[in-house]
Amino acid sequence: MTDFTRKKFGLISLGCDKNRVDAEKLLACIRARGCEITNDISTAQVLIINTCSFLEAARREAIETIIECASYKSDGVLEKIVVTGCLPKKFIGEIYEELTEADVFLGTYDYDAFFVALDRAYAEGRCNMVGEGKNPFTCERVVTTPLHYAYLKIADGCNNRCTYCLIPKIRGAYFSYPMEKLVEEAEALGEISELILVAQDVTRYGTDIYGQKKICELIQKLTALDNINSLRLLYCYPEMIDDELIAEIKNNPKVIKYLDIPFQHSEDRILKMMNRRGTRGSYLSLIEKLRSEIKDVAIRSTFICGFPTETEEESAALGEFLRRARLDNCGFFAYSREEDTPAYKIRGQIPQSVKNSRVRKMYAVQESVSKEKMSALVGKTISVLCDGIDENDGCFFGRAYFQAPDIDGKVFFNATYAEQGKYYNIYITDCDSYNLYGRTEDYTDE
Repeated sequence: MTDFTRKKFGLISLGCDKNRVDAEKLLACIRARGCEITNDISTAQVLIINTCSFLEAARREAIETIIECASYKSDGVLEKIVVTGCLPKKFIGEIYEELTEADVFLGTYDYDAFFVALDRAYAEGRCNMVGEGKNPFTCERVVTTPLHYAYLKIADGCNNRCTYCLIPKIRGAYFSYPMEKLVEEAEALGEISELILVAQDVTRYGTDIYGQKKICELIQKLTALDNINSLRLLYCYPEMIDDELIAEIKNNPKVIKYLDIPFQHSEDRILKMMNRRGTRGSYLSLIEKLRSEIKDVAIRSTFICGFPTETEEESAALGEFLRRARLDNCGFFAYSREEDTPAYKIRGQIPQSVKNSRVRKMYAVQESVSKEKMSALVGKTISVLCDGIDENDGCFFGRAYFQAPDIDGKVFFNATYAEQGKYYNIYITDCDSYNLYGRTEDYTDE
């Protein structure tokens, strides 16, 4: 049996924040074995690449990363490459024989089989153990975000069956993690300025194991913890946002007044083809209701451009929706035609150049909306959570409540002193379409 305590382990995690949590739990298993973890992948004997395969572009990035990292083997330091996550889970039959740079393959729920698979690879050669793990829940993590914020994955899988999406084929049916385990995990994270709840759909939490939605109860238990200063919700399915959740966000002082609601499109015909249950009217009504109930609520969303048969008129109508909805932040993606999804077979696929053009047009619309919103904050003082120092610009940076990490803009500010994870009142002096610039009120250039 291989003595893994004599080896250094490195990790590259690709894809979403849910993938990041998986990677952090795998790192905890490695550390619990007494192994050394290094941030310098050039010094690792075992390199783990945790992959995403949601879109063709993500698969291409994963494969290119694996091939690129294989070059470290020629230096005589790197011994094994372990590929984990969504790519092998869905596509192991296609990649095992071709991707010879990798030595071990594990799926999304196989982390408990990690050392068995790795030991087999050292003893016998390349090893495929996709699907052989038992997905045991663990609260232990090696947090890879800045220490003042962390993600908490409260569920996995998806039941929504959107016609463009591979997630149910990769992650399976929706399943919630037990509430008491999630509270234990959150408490073990230590002092956290911002805890970010993630799942394919956080609003559905509890429906599978408790027979009813339990997201509000979970929020209450998490915000009751002394070590959790605030809580943010990502990925809320629009039809699952009910009066109870709205009241919880409104009345709970620890819940950040921010919702990420992936609408995906605005036009009824396209939404129906996507197997989305909303309509343009219901989405606008929800936005109006949220704004009337929750003062200054920030709403983020994502949209797909160029879904099969989408007309120029429907694309333009999406732009009009954006102007009317005046969302705080948006992401736009060209439709990716994925085999094994119903939308793959739809006649009327849109050329890639047209899809890309429509993405650019939607970003231009949202940029105008965002610039107007940012401009309204110039001359005002807002609360900002300090995330660190921007070495290039020689200033601090952080986020206001309407900015989630990695996906939204930032606030860059000057201060005599600022501490990561602390809140500061920042006087805003300038802006661009997505970022704000300012200073603490006591700061001077002298």
